[in-house]
Parts: sequence; structure tokens; C-alpha cells
Amino acid sequence: MATITVGKENSSPIELYYEDHGSGSPVVLIHGWPLSGASWEKQTAALLAAGYRVITYDRRGFGRSSKPGIGYNYDTFAADLDKVLRKLDLKKVTLVGFSMGSGEVTRYIGKYGIKRVRKAVLIGTLGPYLVKTPDNPEGVDAKVFEGIKAAIRADRPAFLMEFLKNFYNYDVTGGKLVSERVLEDNWNVAVGASAIGTLACVDCWIEDFRADIRKNNVPTLILHGDADRILPPDATSRRQAKLIKNVKFVELPGGSHGVLWTHADRIISELLKFLA
Repeated sequence: MATITVGKENSSPIELYYEDHGSGSPVVLIHGWPLSGASWEKQTAALLAAGYRVITYDRRGFGRSSKPGIGYNYDTFAADLDKVLRKLDLKKVTLVGFSMGSGEVTRYIGKYGIKRVRKAVLIGTLGPYLVKTPDNPEGVDAKVFEGIKAAIRADRPAFLMEFLKNFYNYDVTGGKLVSERVLEDNWNVAVGASAIGTLACVDCWIEDFRADIRKNNVPTLILHGDADRILPPDATSRRQAKLIKNVKFVELPGGSHGVLWTHADRIISELLKFLA
């Protein structure tokens, strides 16, 4: 199993599981919460067929990576990404982040610059700043996130199943664009993640990315479902697109949050056009 050591907690190393396939221009795919790098299966196959080198990794606490009790914030996640890029000596890389993974892309550029980065792709993005504050009136009331944390503490497995149903708009797409087996597979991955990390990541969602976004001057593609219930575009992508200089913004009609699966063909098509 291929791993990269990114830190240490007491006597144990913190290791990220990764997969590195193909050759050609490198593309790093960064997954969403509460899944793993395996969630990119449709995009990975298409990118490899198109001649790209594809790297996926599991965020600390998720998938097959270590499950430490520390480090669940975007400064640490960006540092972990930096260690992956350095260890694999990746240059002129395209960073592709889905949902929570969009935060890694944005914070990485904000902290480490664009020396290694050729392009950026944000799918179902967190946007500039999710929480409502006096200088961010378009945000979401902080009580929403406290409610999510309370539900995770009360019954994490039950919360995750309901979350995944909203992730896919399952009442609309179930049996058509996504099967019950996909839901079950995702739940198995999600419930196997670190209980500490699953909860702690909720606080990451409300980190402020506005300063990081201003440092992004690489060509950037934003893809977002217009029916996204998890990260509605009004609070996220539509705002973020206005803050990036060199951006292409594509809304996916009827797209839920889980567009990597439900709208895989469209995602792949837009991704390949943008990478070319």
C-alpha cells in the first residue's frame, strides 16, 4: 500500500494513502467529505484513457489514511497536500477538488502559491465563506453547523445516511441516476472514517477563504449542480466565480451535490475540455 508520511501523533506516524497511475500531465483529485479518493472512479478512468497521470489520495482521517485525533483544519490539509506534491515531485499540476476538497485547492494556492500549479478545478465548491457574519451577510447561520455537529454526536451512522440521501437528492435521482448500492457503498466508506475527524471537519467548512481566493490567478474551472442541497450555489459557487480573475463557471442543470456520479459524463467532458 502506497503511503506518504505527513506528520506524527505521539508514537504513531500520520500517513496518507495514495494511488498514482498513468503518465503525462499530472492531475491530482481531492475528494469530498465523508468519502475517499475512490469516489473519483469514473473521472480517474476517463483521465487515464485520455493520457493523463492521475493521483488520488485519502485525506487524513478518511479512507485508508491514518485516523489521527489532530489536524482537521485547512492549514493542515493544505500542508498535507504540499507534502504529497513534493514527495511525488509534481510540477505543472492541475488540482481538482470536489466539495471539501475545493478547500484544499483554494487554501493551498493561498499559502503555497502557484509555482507547481497549472490549472485549478473546483466541483461543488465550498465558496468564499459559508458562515453568516456582519461582513458576509450571504452566508448561512452558524446554528446550522452546530445542529450538524449535534446530530453527528448523537448518531453518526444515521446522520451519514441522511446526509448521503441529500448529497444525491435521492428522492429525485434514486433508481435513475444513482442506485441504492452506490448509497450503501458510500455509507460504508463514510462510517469507516474517523469519528473524531468526521465531526471536526464540520468546523473546517466555515473557514474563511476570501483572502486565499484573491491569490488564485491560474485558469480555474468551477462546476456546480444547480439543485445542490448540501452547498447551494447561491451561497458558494456563484459568489466564488465572481472573485476569480481567470474563471470558467458551468452550472449543471438538475445537478445534486453528488455530480461526480450522477453527472459523471458531463463532469468528464468539461474536465477534458478544460485540461486540453
